[in-house]
Amino acid sequence: MPAAACCSVPPMHRPCAVIPVYNHPAAVTAVVGGMLAQPLDCIVVDDGSTPACAAVLDRLAAATPSRVTLLRHPTNRGKGAAVLTAVRYAAQAGFTHALQIDADGQHRVEDSASFIALSAAHPNALVIGSPRYDDSVPGLRLWARHLTHIWVSINTLSRRIEDSMCGFRVYPLAPLLELDRQRKLGARMNFDIEVLVRLHWAGVEIVNLPTAVSYPKDGISHFRGGLDNLLISRLHATLFFGMLRRLPTLLARKRGVL
Repeated sequence: MPAAACCSVPPMHRPCAVIPVYNHPAAVTAVVGGMLAQPLDCIVVDDGSTPACAAVLDRLAAATPSRVTLLRHPTNRGKGAAVLTAVRYAAQAGFTHALQIDADGQHRVEDSASFIALSAAHPNALVIGSPRYDDSVPGLRLWARHLTHIWVSINTLSRRIEDSMCGFRVYPLAPLLELDRQRKLGARMNFDIEVLVRLHWAGVEIVNLPTAVSYPKDGISHFRGGLDNLLISRLHATLFFGMLRRLPTLLARKRGVL
């Protein structure tokens, strides 16, 4: 079992880091090292990576076995499936919160301390990254994210979620696992969006935290333009009809009645 993440945090806030990995052998070492420096124990999920990436993950786990837990999917199941594998394990290991960070090097790992501090101050809240992009961001991706943000605002009747696609966030595990028990969540790139909207519907507080995001020149993206855009479009439609069913509750919450 992983050791406690940090002896200074209260028992009701015991965080760890969860890192889904699919073929990011060059970037993942720095990401794991940054989490260990916080200090945060890491639950790394190898989501069916190639042997070369798997070997890198084996070395990381072997170097610090008391701090790094390596879980494996024999085949690629998707980012959402990998995150859920990690958080289920985290809860069984006694953690209360999970900081999710992507393995591709886009996020500023030093910001993890701010995420954890904000989560400790709001232990019942979901802390989500609000990206501050540099000039490396592709224009097409920025436009697509803006379109998703519009749909998320419609489906929540709120602008509380500033960015639903940022993979840098801290989950309180209890409401996330309850949602996981209630329904089958998106297993791939649709997961990040769906889980935020559904937790917002469930009344979980959302706290946004600005964070720098860059796109490394040698970075590897596993976003599949056709299939993932189809999954996300289908998700927005499903959530829209879900919003309509919840309209009285959402409107009452907006007016401060609930």
